[in-house]
Amino acid sequence: MTNDGGKLLRHRTVFDHWKSLSIGIYMALVGYAVMTGLPVLSSSWVEHLGLSDIQVGRVAGADLGGFALGALIAALFVAKIDRRYMAVAAAILTIVLNAVCIFYESYEATILLRFAAGIGSGIFTGVAIATIAGHSKPAFAFSLEIFFFAGMQGLEIKFLPYLSLEGIYISFIIAYVISLLFISWLPRHPVDKSLDVVVDAEETDERHHSEHKHVPAYVPWLVLTAIVVTYIGIGAYWTYIELSTVGSDASPEWVASMLWVSSVFSVIGCLFAVLLSNKYGLARPLFVTLILQAAIVVMLVFGITNLTVALSMFLFNFFWIFIDVYQDSTIANVDHSGRFPAMIPAAQGLGNFLGPNIAASVLAFGFGYDGVFIMCGIASIAAMFIYLYMYLMLKKTIPALADTS
Repeated sequence: MTNDGGKLLRHRTVFDHWKSLSIGIYMALVGYAVMTGLPVLSSSWVEHLGLSDIQVGRVAGADLGGFALGALIAALFVAKIDRRYMAVAAAILTIVLNAVCIFYESYEATILLRFAAGIGSGIFTGVAIATIAGHSKPAFAFSLEIFFFAGMQGLEIKFLPYLSLEGIYISFIIAYVISLLFISWLPRHPVDKSLDVVVDAEETDERHHSEHKHVPAYVPWLVLTAIVVTYIGIGAYWTYIELSTVGSDASPEWVASMLWVSSVFSVIGCLFAVLLSNKYGLARPLFVTLILQAAIVVMLVFGITNLTVALSMFLFNFFWIFIDVYQDSTIANVDHSGRFPAMIPAAQGLGNFLGPNIAASVLAFGFGYDGVFIMCGIASIAAMFIYLYMYLMLKKTIPALADTS
């Protein structure tokens, strides 16, 4: 709701059906499995493959860089090609490459295979996010997805450490196989391919009429840019948060338990994100969230203890949920073709590719984990300024979109 009385109008489609939303959410959880399990995977690569801290950053960056490329491929074709065919092809590709990773364990082979597997999971996730974004209430749909996402993250971080690296790859394979059993629930094509919104405009005599307003292309592109910047910090944080505590005052057992306990705390973030969005819109809570996220990451520079690690992980997970709900919903509000929503995983993957690699370079230059955490904080603040610019521009052109929930 805006000062001029206008609000966005949305209409129900096939994407509102529970089967469509369910398969979209499940596919998203499967596609994001590597991203959410990154802290465990990073430690597993060190333990089972003997990779160094710097090599872990390169492998994680390759996997998520492939993920970004795959999502970009999905964005190019998701409005043109049958989405079921795309999802099946991507799933088969990812299954095969995860299986091959079991037999080739050198650093050189691992980095190439994880990049290729990332492409498959990126295409798969791009289709999933485009499906969720088709819902007439995107903030609700993405909050529901992230609710389950938080639970899955907790389960991954809790139980994956009990598996060998081979067991982790096999669990990924099984998850993709299950998705193929319900692929008929996936809508084949989008219902709308235009980049515009419908606004319920109020006239001076209190009568209402609908207006179609074209959304400038810079809006989704700015959001995607901000997602990249945000995920530079997120990717670096999750790649090195556990490794950064080695040799610190924090207990390894405590850190391991906080990784999964704090991830479940994200569920609370979903509820608060929706409640605040309904009252204040998407943009303004996002500004505050990004500033707070930067603060709780930089806090670790002043000492890593059981208390600071727990506080950092809990709040990071809480704010991460806010950011994702608001970012994803903003794009879904303006594009119903699925092209820009499919690029959300690409932007996340690109940020997660750059983040671990930048962090690895920070370590290589001798700035230590303090430098990594400062870099993460800078990324959050930079994203906040991008969103602020977009918000100010929309207030001049489409205020209903600027303050939409």
